[in-house]
Amino acid sequence: MPVDYRLSNLRALEAESIHIIREVAAEFERPALLFSGGKDSCVMLRLAEKAFWPARIPFAVLHIDTGHNFPEVLEFRDRRVKELGLRLVVGSVQEAIDAGRIRERPGQSRNRLQTQVLLETVEKHGFDALLGGARRDEEKARAKERVFSFRDEFGQWDPKNQRPELWNIYNGRIHPGESIRAFPLSNWTELDVWQYIAEDGLEIPSIYFAHQRNVFYRDGMLLAESDVLPRREGEEVFSATVRYRTVGDISCTGAVLSTASTVEEIIAEVATSRVTERGATRADDRFSEAAMEDRKREGYF
Repeated sequence: MPVDYRLSNLRALEAESIHIIREVAAEFERPALLFSGGKDSCVMLRLAEKAFWPARIPFAVLHIDTGHNFPEVLEFRDRRVKELGLRLVVGSVQEAIDAGRIRERPGQSRNRLQTQVLLETVEKHGFDALLGGARRDEEKARAKERVFSFRDEFGQWDPKNQRPELWNIYNGRIHPGESIRAFPLSNWTELDVWQYIAEDGLEIPSIYFAHQRNVFYRDGMLLAESDVLPRREGEEVFSATVRYRTVGDISCTGAVLSTASTVEEIIAEVATSRVTERGATRADDRFSEAAMEDRKREGYF
């Protein structure tokens, strides 16, 4: 019988991503993989495992910790890094605030403060390439990204100053001080990510599944009750069955009402959604029409 060598959509995406990860490892002296413990970075970690198996992943994993992250996600991050025997580099927003290098504005998310801490951490450790899990379907500014996104000596992004990418040929040449942000999941969608999690049996943090949590409404979003998120007058806490579509800072990441307690139920839910996860649940992206692009120009990932 003839053998069918055609790849499914997911396996074609996987092969493309593994190729990109290997290209980064081959072209750069000191790359790092951004790993927050979120679903996209969990997929990235699995792809990196496959890219170098049976050898260990040959670079560090990096997380910029705002100090306001969900405890379940931090526990998951630390456990996965330990299981794989990887070196974890953490840039702490709280330490930068305590040292007076950045200033926190009362009542505002710390997400924007990540940018300076990220740039400081990259400079301190000499990273010349960062592998991130951003996808083009997430947000308009991210749709402008190349797979190899060039950053100048100040770590800043100029969408008009990027290299052409013909087929699968990527230009990784940089001068000292410059860097590249590489996005192997560029061509994936949220649904692709969940289907891959299902096919590969990936473990992800528990808050992605439906659970009971004390929440309150703010600006049309369900935010979690937390010591780091003071409530305003008139905001009443109630218990609801919710889950998270994306994971970020507690102060700006909203939950969605959901009873999806399995990956298969989440896939069915995502397949019928008409709003991206960031558009639906990330307050920091609602700041202005160009909020994400402004942060990326400053050096955000």
